[in-house]
This record gives sequence, structure tokens and C-alpha cells, in this order.
Amino acid sequence: MGLLDMLGLGSKSESIKDFINKGAVIIDVRTVGEFRDGHIKGSKNIPLDTINGKVNEIKKLDKPVIVCCRSGMRSAQAASVLKSAGIEVINGGGWQSLEGKL
Repeated sequence: MGLLDMLGLGSKSESIKDFINKGAVIIDVRTVGEFRDGHIKGSKNIPLDTINGKVNEIKKLDKPVIVCCRSGMRSAQAASVLKSAGIEVINGGGWQSLEGKL
């Protein structure tokens, strides 16, 4: 497993499509201000610093999750938190790059 795979950034185009086909919800973990400046239509904004407190709320969605941020680093942290809570999650990386794959 390479470094990119550990960060959840390995070849993900097909996995993202798989997650979308399963009805995944997109969670943008950037700050409220960053989200306000631009985001993927329909995505939910849950800033990284609040993700631990939102795990139960995210579990109640009962859907796979794609997390994104500006570059993929914060979303990698969020993916790790959600995965350890038993949520099916993938790191979508930067939101603009992810938007191009949708």
C-alpha cells in the first residue's frame, strides 16, 4: 500500500462512481467560509473540526460518504475518523477535482 492509498488518494475514479451509484452523500469538510465561496451542488458542509461531534448524525444518513476539502488532506483526516466509526467512506480529495469526476 502506497502513501497515496493510506491517505485515501489512490486511484479513486472508479470507487467514486461506485459510491455515487450507491447513493453516497458528499460531505465537504472545509470551513463555512470556504464552503460559501464555492462547493459541489448538493454537498453538505461539516467542517473537519466538528466532524467528531457529527458522527452519529452522519451514521443516521445510512449512506456511503464521500468527503472532500480543498486539497485532500483534511478530507483524509475526516475519512479516517468516519471509517473508524464504521461508516463506509472514501476520500474524494479536493472538491474541484471531485466535481470534475461526478
